[in-house]
Amino acid sequence: MSAAAPVAPDAAGARTRLRWWIRDLLVNPWGKPRFLWIVGVGYVAWTLLPIVLAVLFSFNPGRSISSWQGFSLRWYLRDPNDSLLHDPELRQAIVQSLKLAMGTVAIAVPLGVAFALGTDRWRGRSSAATNFLMMFSLVTPELILAVALFLLFINLFKFVGLGTPAQLLGMVVLSMAYVVVIVRARLLSLGKEYEEAAMDLGASPVGAIRRVLLPLLLPATLASAAIVFAFILDDFVMASALSLDASTETIAIKIYSAARTGPTPAVNALGSLMLFISTIVIALAVALFRRLTRGERQRASVAKDIAFQL
Repeated sequence: MSAAAPVAPDAAGARTRLRWWIRDLLVNPWGKPRFLWIVGVGYVAWTLLPIVLAVLFSFNPGRSISSWQGFSLRWYLRDPNDSLLHDPELRQAIVQSLKLAMGTVAIAVPLGVAFALGTDRWRGRSSAATNFLMMFSLVTPELILAVALFLLFINLFKFVGLGTPAQLLGMVVLSMAYVVVIVRARLLSLGKEYEEAAMDLGASPVGAIRRVLLPLLLPATLASAAIVFAFILDDFVMASALSLDASTETIAIKIYSAARTGPTPAVNALGSLMLFISTIVIALAVALFRRLTRGERQRASVAKDIAFQL
């Protein structure tokens, strides 16, 4: 007895199911995202691939920046003339970049915290205008600000002139708004309850700020310091516009100049060193931020569980 032939599926039903599947795949806003991860992976790959190649060829023993020849620390330590350790111009660029980054953090972060506290407490007709002027540097093109400061320092404030002081002042002006935004966001999340409780217990307004509010603002202060440091470390426009001579050239200026003339793996090593320093600073800031806010996250988790049970 022969086996029965398989029954063919209904063609109309198959087309209907296919149409509904395509509709669910493409236009259903509540469906599971199916292409978003492809876009995300593509964006990350497009962004990181040049950086990975630059870091990889910084360890190339030869001068080629396109043919991999093995692993070596020649361009970091061993080359007697062109390595980061032995080239005085590259060492000076590293020192200048670190000097500007740390100096900007030391000046911009305290000023930004004070300005955030002042604008948060300030109530009046001029407070909105002051807030707008502080945020104006975030939307002003850096090139416009750099050219304006260049003209200011060579025409009006000639006692400053160009060089390290001008670069430092320009970068403080450029980066202080980032500190204000981050610290004010933290102030809005904290509210005024902690200060009011401290003053109810006998603390003066200044004492409440110093003993209660500033420790609570420490995570935001550290986060803003890390962001400013990483931002200034690779700044090119402001540093280039206000630079005086070779002694005030930063890492970004050296990389740009070398890329236009004849790049060597030493340039990749210089950029990789800048990337390593920024990554370490950001990682330390994230670790400290998580450690300092651990109690807040635990309290928020307990409150969420209680609210869910209720």
